[in-house]
Order: sequence, then C-alpha cells, then structure tokens
Amino acid sequence: MLQANGIYKSYGTLPILKGVDLQVAKGEIVSLVGASGAGKSTLLHIVGTLDKPDSGTVTINRTDISTLNGKQLSAFRNEHIGFVFQFHHLLPEFTALENVCIPAFIRKVSRTQAEHRAIELLELLGVNHRKNHKPNELSGGEQQRVAVARALVNSPAIVLADEPSGNLDSENATALHQLFVELRSKLDQTFVIVTHNEELANIADRTVHIKDGMIEANQE
Repeated sequence: MLQANGIYKSYGTLPILKGVDLQVAKGEIVSLVGASGAGKSTLLHIVGTLDKPDSGTVTINRTDISTLNGKQLSAFRNEHIGFVFQFHHLLPEFTALENVCIPAFIRKVSRTQAEHRAIELLELLGVNHRKNHKPNELSGGEQQRVAVARALVNSPAIVLADEPSGNLDSENATALHQLFVELRSKLDQTFVIVTHNEELANIADRTVHIKDGMIEANQE
C-alpha cells in the first residue's frame, strides 16, 4: 500500500531524514515512534504528499507520487489519503455532518452520496446522534471521532495520523486507539500513526523506531 525508498530531507543545513525506507501493507497498522526532532512528522508529511523529499521515492497504491503535478497531487491526496491530526482542525462554522462531507464535496461527490457515506461513518464511530452539532458543542473525544470520519469519507487507501490522541484525556485516548483497531477489522483500513503514546504504539501490528533521521535496525 505504501512504499518509501531512500527518503532524504533537510531544512537548510539541518538534515532531518537520512535515507529512510518504509513499507506498509494493506490493512496494517504501523506506529512511528521516536524522540521529538527524530523526523517522524516530517516522514509522515512526505508520504502524505504535504511535503517533498530532497531525494527518494514514495509509492502509494501503486502510484509514484513524484510523477504527479500540483493539481494531480491535490486530487490524489483527496482520493487516496486520509489525515488525522492532534488538533482535529474541524471548521467551526459547519456541523459535524458537514465537516465530514467536505473531502467528498471536493471530490465532486453529490450531496446525497456524501451525506449517506458520512452518516454511515458517524454511526460506525458512535457519534451520529451529534451530526447536527457544531464543533464547539462536541467533547474533545467526539470532535476527534468526527475528524476520523472525515479522514475516511473518501475510502482512502491509507490514513496518516499525527499524534491523534495527544490532545485527549486517557479515557478518550484509549477509546480512539481501540477505534483504529476496529476500523482496520471492519474496513481493512491501513494506518500509519506517529505517536508518543506507548499504549497506541503497542496496539499497532508493527512499531517503527526513528532516531536521528534514520530507522533503527531490528524493527518489531
């Protein structure tokens, strides 16, 4: 599902990634762990097409993303990649249902189809009863579940999550972690998750340790 080979990235004279290789199979949950500044989020942004490597290749769902121009890349990202961030980034003026539908609308899916899919996901995630509420009327855990539904609305090949439970209390964090496992089981969804949370790292099928811009040997 995802293959990154020889990824190098520097900002100015500061090297961040120093030849990273990463492969993720369909339906796999992989956690990326390491100290702050190790390069985890940079790698996630590169494989998510939000940033470009200085060298190396990234292939997602058999597409080499380096071959895509700006417009093609935006369309590919919208269709094939879902994002979940530490801060949910829900738009405050829209309801939960409308927030979930936005990526589908960008993809030119009809309102009827988008809302049907969004309601399915909100039901699956246990927050459909909150679909007409705006983000400021939702708890932190509910907001993050809505954000997960938004990430899934276009049935992406892969979901990339950057510290998804970092802004949640322990109870909601545990519930979110279990949710990822359930989504993998029910939807055969692929996840790559950057986390400092040991519990979340432990539920992954595989943990990849990044240190000083390199993946450490003897991975789990």
